[in-house]
Amino acid sequence: MVNFSEMYNEKLVLPTQAVESIPRKANISFGLGPSNPPALLSALAQRIAAKDLDDIHLYYQLADEGARPLFKIEFLDRLSFHPNFLSSVDRALIKEAGTNSVIDFMPCYLWQLPRIYTDFNHMNVFMTTVSPMDRHGYFSLGTSCDYSSTVARDCDMLMVEVNNCMPRVFGQNLIHISEVDSIVEKNGALSELEDKEASEQDRIIGATIASMVPDGACLQFGIGSIPNAVALSLANHKDLGIHTEMLTSSVVNLYEAGAINNRKKNIHKHKTVFTLCWGNRKLYDFIDDNPAVESYPASYINDPAIIQQNDNVVSINSIVEIDLLGQVNSEYIAGHEFSGVGGQRDFMSGAFRSKGGKSFLAFHSSAKDGKASKIVPHLSGVVTDPRMEPMFVVTEHGITNLKGKTNSQRALALIDLAAPQFREELYSSARDMGLIK
Repeated sequence: MVNFSEMYNEKLVLPTQAVESIPRKANISFGLGPSNPPALLSALAQRIAAKDLDDIHLYYQLADEGARPLFKIEFLDRLSFHPNFLSSVDRALIKEAGTNSVIDFMPCYLWQLPRIYTDFNHMNVFMTTVSPMDRHGYFSLGTSCDYSSTVARDCDMLMVEVNNCMPRVFGQNLIHISEVDSIVEKNGALSELEDKEASEQDRIIGATIASMVPDGACLQFGIGSIPNAVALSLANHKDLGIHTEMLTSSVVNLYEAGAINNRKKNIHKHKTVFTLCWGNRKLYDFIDDNPAVESYPASYINDPAIIQQNDNVVSINSIVEIDLLGQVNSEYIAGHEFSGVGGQRDFMSGAFRSKGGKSFLAFHSSAKDGKASKIVPHLSGVVTDPRMEPMFVVTEHGITNLKGKTNSQRALALIDLAAPQFREELYSSARDMGLIK
């Protein structure tokens, strides 16, 4: 019988020893958010600082504090950053450098990302945080299955950082020690994403959406105060299910309220399924060793063809702005990439294909203390969602369904959702654009 403990000890090294094997030119990826492996990434930064690496390309999502040692201006001649979703760490480097060119964003739908990182941008090295090994020789990827489970098995070199705070999660989320090249150990609390307190606008929007969610619906929540407010308003619903890209702390609250049991789902019945998780310690404790929770790759969870297999799918996401034609920008602010595409469009498409499915794009009607409208004649950034995609659009001033509406009907309906101080200007723009008489 194989002695997994001996195998573990043979592969256990110091972080500086693990990164010694990385070639001078390499594509490197790492687990997102709470799965950033701080000891390995710090050791990688030390090699770059010593000018021992020449041409390193980082492909990643949501760099967190564990990755911050890499984000230095003095590394830019040796290190290139290619996120698919920016975080405050990326934005801090942009601010310090005074130009967004230091971050070379790679656009891609989340459900396609695992294949992008294997078939098109092959990774020489993958690093991630994992849970302690079990008696069968398996580590769990914990909070980050997404692209991690796929890239971990396709890369040339897999390095894992064992942390006893990383939850053990079932599904397609396990890595066997035989697949691992090197192991390092670093225990410490995972980064947490605390919920923002809901504003009055959030509560109005949350109640509006919740009133349209039937009992037995299968939910996907995006990130932010509005999706959290929707969850608060769903506490009295029954037989809700979860099939979501990102699992957040608000889901635990719905479990405790008795609203979630997953029994009405057509696939993964009785199971909450997700592809990435980021929240508070209570959430991490909830998913740890919980047989009612499973994680799968983004290529599965976010595939519209999979999403549609559940009935009454409800997708809830936030946006940056929407124009009078119904085009949506969810990622660009002030002329450059602020966040990323994520799985918003994946779930909008899947929800529409689902029997009885609904998708909601929810946002405050204005920004900058009421000085800027988020309903605009023309987008100031990229088109995240083309005008054919949105269904329900919601602000604190109401809700409209864009499906089946003509250009003029869309423009008028969206203007009604705008903050009152901008409506006259929007009417004028709509007339100039030939959208209304």
